[in-house]
Order: sequence, then C-alpha cells, then structure tokens
Amino acid sequence: MVHSETHSSKNDGASEKCEWHLADEAATQAFAEACAEMCRDESAFQSGLVVYLQGDLGAGKSFFSRAFIQCFLPNQKVKSPTYTLVETYPTEHGPILHFDLYRLCDPEELEFLAIRDLMTPPFIALVEWPSKGAGILPEADLRIELAPEDTGRKISITPMKPAFEAFVRKLTKKIGTVIDYD
Repeated sequence: MVHSETHSSKNDGASEKCEWHLADEAATQAFAEACAEMCRDESAFQSGLVVYLQGDLGAGKSFFSRAFIQCFLPNQKVKSPTYTLVETYPTEHGPILHFDLYRLCDPEELEFLAIRDLMTPPFIALVEWPSKGAGILPEADLRIELAPEDTGRKISITPMKPAFEAFVRKLTKKIGTVIDYD
C-alpha cells in the first residue's frame, strides 16, 4: 500500500537527517499523526516546540499541518493561514500556532502579530515559509522538508538542536510501526 524507505545522513551540522518516501496522502497523514503523537508523548508543548516546514508550493506543508492539528483536535476545521499569517488552535496541552508566512513582506510585520506573546510556552508552532520571518522568528527545533515525488512525497526531518536528536530517533522508530511499508 505505502512504499517507503528510511535512511539517515549527516546534514551541515552534527544532527541526523532522516528521510521517508511516502506513496500517498494516507501515508503523509499517518506521518503527521505520528509526529503529533510523539510531541504529545514527549511533552513538546512545555518547552515551546518550533517546527519549520519547508518545501515549494504544493509540497504538502498545509496538508501536514492540518493532519498534525487534527490529531489533537479531531474534526477541527483547519484553514490555511495564508492571509491571516497565523491561526491558533487551543488544545489541552497548549496552543498549536500554525503560521503561513508566504505573503509576509517584511519580517517586522510579525511584531504586529505580537509573536513574542504568542510564542510563550506551552505551545507548538508549525511555520510554513520560515525564511520570510528570518530575524524575528525563534530558531527551529525541528525542520521538516516536503517535496512531491511521483504520486506521493518525500519528507525529511532534521533536529536543529542537539536536544531534539533523541526525539527524531524515537520518531523514526515510531514511524516504522505506524506506516505500512511494502
């Protein structure tokens, strides 16, 4: 049903970059749900987890975000914050902040959103187009890159801080148990 392969390679830092090749949207949804469950299990809200979502238009950043948020809030309508820049979803663990900075003209505009107040733990921030907020956004804890590939997509995750290397190792094991590989 789902064809995938996983491998790790060194990125430009000391952290491991793990990649998955997912055959369809169901596999991408399962991946996002596994990430959300790992965040819940590892109390990621408490420290204020910042996840940068990178990829071209149509790569699946919003799809990933929707599946991640709906893991905490089933049946929640999750709209893309393309025009509002940020949508906040309250959960029992803290808010999930979904940023889409594609239309941001200047990173200073984030100050008008009171970003420093929004990003006070506990929270998880999913940030699409993070380069548009450079200098104002906090550094990422995790970077997830998405790219279309055949009928599915390739997803890679990189811990951007040493404290998240163990998180990615645990997630890699979890992904192997929740995604059905051919």
